[in-house]
Amino acid sequence: MRAGILQAAAAYVIWGLFPLYFRLLQGVGALEVLGHRIVWSLLFLVGVLGVRRQWSWLRPALADRAVMRRFIASALLIAANWFIYIWAVSQGRVVESSLGYFISPLVNVLTGWLVLKERLRPAQWLAVALAAAGVVWLTLTQGAAPWIALALAATFASYGLLRKTASLGALEGLTLETILLGPLAAAGLLWAVVQGQDSLTQVPLHQQMLLLAAGPLTAIPLLLFASGARRIPLSLLGMLQYIGPTLQLALGVWVFGEPFAGGRAQGFMIIWAACAIFSAELLWRHRKERR
Repeated sequence: MRAGILQAAAAYVIWGLFPLYFRLLQGVGALEVLGHRIVWSLLFLVGVLGVRRQWSWLRPALADRAVMRRFIASALLIAANWFIYIWAVSQGRVVESSLGYFISPLVNVLTGWLVLKERLRPAQWLAVALAAAGVVWLTLTQGAAPWIALALAATFASYGLLRKTASLGALEGLTLETILLGPLAAAGLLWAVVQGQDSLTQVPLHQQMLLLAAGPLTAIPLLLFASGARRIPLSLLGMLQYIGPTLQLALGVWVFGEPFAGGRAQGFMIIWAACAIFSAELLWRHRKERR
């Protein structure tokens, strides 16, 4: 249990500190950062699988059309999620990005109800309704819908739905997704080099090292999360998941100086109330099941 808590918490802390990493890559386009993230993640994951000699899953997966269709869709969704997040951080919209990950668990629950016909308990309905009210309040007070947060939550929830019903584990699934995305990312980076528009050969050394580190920084927290999630109850995992967006919000407000007052703060407080109800219900249900 203790090891699982530490592993899951470490994964969420790394994800929560991602804005610092992407801010250090200022001057490199979001699409190019995404390309590097995919290519170096693929190389890193291939290395991990090579060390573990864990290749028996690959040939059956590539030969199964249903699996391939599912993972093509999940690869496109996670690529879209990564791109939106990288772009948002580069545009100084870390606070709104954090909102997307605050509401993601609630969007996951709603997606399960809509698509998988899962039954929602009264407390879950209340949490979803409060979150929706918070989004409406933000829209009314800010003059525009928080589309970055909604896009991040929607792509991540759709991605989670596909992966929930997939036949591959976290490591194998991410590897297959990067295998599918890798040729496109590599072609894009190569085209930029030919056109003399690539950043890797032109940015300072520290940014070159940061781009090369995109692979481990993508894969390591995922592996920590996958290992931790197997060792701790879902209720505890549900509470730990708010570490990431909380750190992102703190960075956005206190490090990057993004505005957080008035209607925006009020909207967040409504959504935090929804998150609190959601987490408390998970904890209560877990204790009830143990008894």
